[in-house]
Parts: sequence; C-alpha cells; structure tokens
Amino acid sequence: MTDRTYTIRQLCREFAVTPRALRFYEDKGLLSPGRNGMNRIYSPRDRARLVLILRGKSVGFSLGELREMLDLYDVDDVHVTQMAASITKFRKRIVALEAQRANIELAIEGLRTTTAAVETRLSELRPDLLQQAIEAAASGDK
Repeated sequence: MTDRTYTIRQLCREFAVTPRALRFYEDKGLLSPGRNGMNRIYSPRDRARLVLILRGKSVGFSLGELREMLDLYDVDDVHVTQMAASITKFRKRIVALEAQRANIELAIEGLRTTTAAVETRLSELRPDLLQQAIEAAASGDK
C-alpha cells in the first residue's frame, strides 16, 4: 500500500470536478477523506472510489446504486461480493441503455422522415426559405 495522498485541488483538477461535487460525495458517504486541520486529505482508496463514482454516473447509475456497489467493496478482501453484485447491476444498465438507444434511433428516424416531408413541401412553396433554414441548421442558428 502507498502513503500517497491527494488534496481536493488535485482531484478536482485530475477529474474535472468541482470541490462542491467532492464535498457532496463526502456528504452522501461515498468518499471519506481524512483531515489535516481544515484540509481534506484523500487516500488512494478515495481516489479509486471517485473513479468508480464518475464512471457509474456517466452510464446512469444513481448515487444509491453506486453506494451499494462501493459499500460491498469492504465486505471481503478480494472483492468477489462487490464484483458479483456489480455484474448484475451492469447487465441491467446495459439493457436499459440499449432500450434508450433503440428509442433514440426511432425518434431520429421519425425526425428525418418529418424533415424530408417538410423540406419537400417548403421547396414547392418557398425554396428561398428552405435554403435559409438549411443554412441556419448547418451553422447552429435557431
């Protein structure tokens, strides 16, 4: 084990998070930094937990789900309990994300179909406005 520690500033810089976010995770019991006077001192364990929190958030896990998985980390030395529980949650999340992707693909296809129909009609009525709309969309204008 290493004696390496991290300040709040170092973790914020490394992971592009705010001090407020780290304090929030601490308040929720997800991180447990030590103290040196008024300063928080984060251990390699805290850093590893932060990595897992940020990864989990990025794929849609709730803080409660993350806490459940992180709390299992301390149950045994080789973390098999955590791994088994995590696999279940990971697989369920994959199914949910795949369903979201399918819904997004349907929405995109619907928008493409509607856009084509509107463009066809506008090209018949006002080709000049169609060109303006296409240019505005390409430039990111509203």
